[in-house]
Amino acid sequence: MSAQLEVVESGLAVAVQDRGRFGYRRLGVPVSGALDPVLLAAANALVGNAAGAAALEILLTGPALKVRAGRVRFSIAGEIVARLQSAQGKLLPVEPWCTVTLGPGDSIRFGAAAAPKAGGPGIAYVGISGGVEVPAVLASRSTYARAALGGVRGRAIAAGDLLPCRSVAGDAPLEFRGAGPLVHPEGPIRVVPGPQADHFTDEALQAFFSQPFTVTRDSDRMGMRLAGPVLTHSALGADIASDGVTPGAIQVPANGQPIILMADCQTVGGYPKIATVIRADLPRLAHARPGAQLRFARVNLLEAAAARAAQAQQLALWVGRIAGFRPAGVIDDAALYGGNLVSGMIRADA
Repeated sequence: MSAQLEVVESGLAVAVQDRGRFGYRRLGVPVSGALDPVLLAAANALVGNAAGAAALEILLTGPALKVRAGRVRFSIAGEIVARLQSAQGKLLPVEPWCTVTLGPGDSIRFGAAAAPKAGGPGIAYVGISGGVEVPAVLASRSTYARAALGGVRGRAIAAGDLLPCRSVAGDAPLEFRGAGPLVHPEGPIRVVPGPQADHFTDEALQAFFSQPFTVTRDSDRMGMRLAGPVLTHSALGADIASDGVTPGAIQVPANGQPIILMADCQTVGGYPKIATVIRADLPRLAHARPGAQLRFARVNLLEAAAARAAQAQQLALWVGRIAGFRPAGVIDDAALYGGNLVSGMIRADA
């Protein structure tokens, strides 16, 4: 059954994102999609969706949503404060890493995602029963605002938008929670050197792998600009014939300051790439807000593949431990009437 949400308040930079728009890079169309696909998958698992279903990505502050039709289940993956307001006006807190189901007239308000470290807010995902069913564009519902593709008319959500989704059956459904937060590993960001490492001096390569870099405010879903030691180019120079780039590629223009390409990055570029972030560590970059410091560590392709396999196993174990629970104060009438509550009889006058 269909359901519908109204965006009462938009929050900041809240957009519909799914796993991404694959298969169109040859036409110049970026992948886009969730900056942290691991948390996206966790949010979807909690509400029973496919791992790559469309959800709401919260970068700064979250939205306020009101159920207009149907019963809608929400999940929160990430450390974010939320509270629901029932149609009768009752206010209740909503915990992260679990679900809550709202009926017509109920509202839910999401705050800011908490930063795992100093440097500003982090990132979180709100899963919605059935996924956010906005029209797919090029096989994806992901929002790519630069070309107005996907999402809600190609932009972040705005007050007054109506978001179609799916209704949950039953008047008192079970809710679900994960076995604690799903946490990314710490430590240096792992990279594979190149493909144009020969465009940098030995001193630049040594600095890249030994010195910290700071995330600047001049960063967005397209690229993360870093400030740190100047990475000097070799005699081959700071320009190359434009070739293919991908999320995770670390370009270094003539000023010697690295740029890590992110989910909305272009498909070709003309700056040499000193290294490429491995797939398993790309989600960690989504949580590195301005002011955060990054260090880089060299790995080979076998180590990169092992890290990705370990990440997939961690996610699978977390999803496997999702458990149902009955919210406090909710009575399951069907279970009550169907249970054997009397184990024997005694005389009333005994």
